[in-house]
Amino acid sequence: MQIYLPIAELPISIFLVLGLSGAVGFISGLFGVGGGFLLTPLLIFLDIPPAVAVATVAAQVAGSSMTGVLTYWRRNALDFKLGGVLVSGGIVGTILGVLFFNSMRRLGQLELVITLAYVTLFTCIGGLMLFDAVRAALRDRRGKPARRLREAGSHPPWMGLPLRMRFPRSQL
Repeated sequence: MQIYLPIAELPISIFLVLGLSGAVGFISGLFGVGGGFLLTPLLIFLDIPPAVAVATVAAQVAGSSMTGVLTYWRRNALDFKLGGVLVSGGIVGTILGVLFFNSMRRLGQLELVITLAYVTLFTCIGGLMLFDAVRAALRDRRGKPARRLREAGSHPPWMGLPLRMRFPRSQL
């Protein structure tokens, strides 16, 4: 059964959309990650224009984020100070992103930029995962113990940068 997506201007199988949504929701719940980074490329592979895919996923992420906030608020587990810092940075990033988005659309390069951004992001993530896996395998082969986490109170040198903040509620 086909449904018509008026903004994307294309028909698509409702069962395909429901199947993708269910699969992404399952993976997100299983691994505790947001589904936006999975859903956007999948929508693009279904020939939905990248700008429409990004906007669609942004609306979905906003809704699921609000339900998460309400759940943690009821459990009295929210760090409002950390949330305020994240929201402030998010607002600045959103404004800059919208300005960049609009300039790329005017130049006719929006879809290319979004596609290249996803390719770059996934290449970097895959490269980092490969590097970490090879390093762990070599360490295991040499018989060295796994790398220890830092002890409480010991910080890397870059933690001495200005504008540091403490978030006691989150133990950061």
